[in-house]
Amino acid sequence: MGAPRLSSTPLAGIGVRYDLTTKERRRLSVVAHRDGARTLSAYEEDDPDACALSVRLTAGEAEALIDAMMPAHHNPNLLSTTELGLVAERVELSATAHWNGRLLGDTRMRTETGVSIVAVLRRAEAIPSPKPDFRLAGGDILIVIGTREGVAAAATILARE
Repeated sequence: MGAPRLSSTPLAGIGVRYDLTTKERRRLSVVAHRDGARTLSAYEEDDPDACALSVRLTAGEAEALIDAMMPAHHNPNLLSTTELGLVAERVELSATAHWNGRLLGDTRMRTETGVSIVAVLRRAEAIPSPKPDFRLAGGDILIVIGTREGVAAAATILARE
């Protein structure tokens, strides 16, 4: 088996669910809630739809768990947006979204929510600092930064069908 299989599913009004199938074919999922909390779930080995364990973590607990699992990723020189009252989040634009095929500026994202879209990930390409005339497409992943409330409002706007 090569790289781990990780998939993501937007959960309207909730956040994003990330699913991982391990080398041993065990299924794990993490729901990244818009409020910063995370729910970590592990599923039964013989029934991947039966949840064996589900633990809801606060944003701080999730951060501590990440540090414990990947201490090499901790770099004190990196800017921690949470200390500044900001969050950065990936928001996927669905193929059925109202904004599919429309210009980024038409969303009035900064005016309506105060957030900034700092990049768009499209297939294997990253588009940094997209301009208002950037045309959105289903499957785009927008990197959004702002207050927690602003990011949640942006996700709601982008989820419009």
